Amino acid sequence: MAYPAQLGFQDAASPIMEELVYFHDHTLMIVFLISSLVLYIISLMLTTELTHTSTMDAQEVETVWTILPAVILILIALPSLRILYMMDEITTPSLTLKTMGHQWYWSYEYTDYENLCFDSYMTPPLELDPGELRLLEVDNRVVLPTEMSIRMLISSEDVLHSWTVPSLGVKTDAIPGRLNQATLMTSRPGIYYGQCSEICGANHSFMPIVLELVPLKHFEEWLLSTL
Repeated sequence: MAYPAQLGFQDAASPIMEELVYFHDHTLMIVFLISSLVLYIISLMLTTELTHTSTMDAQEVETVWTILPAVILILIALPSLRILYMMDEITTPSLTLKTMGHQWYWSYEYTDYENLCFDSYMTPPLELDPGELRLLEVDNRVVLPTEMSIRMLISSEDVLHSWTVPSLGVKTDAIPGRLNQATLMTSRPGIYYGQCSEICGANHSFMPIVLELVPLKHFEEWLLSTL
């Protein structure tokens, strides 16, 4: 999860989020190089008195500053499209979790099992145990297995919501009357926090998401204790 004064992303916990972080660093380096070049040219123009009149009408210069931006855009677009298709790719899921947004809580249903559904409300600050996080803890966590493809079916009962977990690179809108789908897979166990990322009313800030990712063995034990 995020910590105070953090400037970068949260630690990636899924292959998709790792790719997004790599793409961010790749694009940031290109932007840094362009900014440095522009700053150097501006400083050069302000500090030197030398001019070269023949470069003002040179075809070579116009060719370079037309082709170079096109090449840079291609270097950004190709990895971006690759990640976009990776995020939209739907593999055969090992588990399906249906998520419904409400004002102002989430409800979850494990559709592969009978009668396994619950609501998840934010824990009030006065009921928090030592070590729990204010405005991020819930009364019922979502328990999921690691290293398995999980299909998320996301919708809403009332207004627009957005089911978002930054560490996993997942952000999917919950729209009334529409069922959106996302694929979730984690590379390591842990507890991952998220929040609704769509302004949905007065208590928009008070509907957090908590995922508890555990190995398959512990997930099966949790199922046996719940069913």
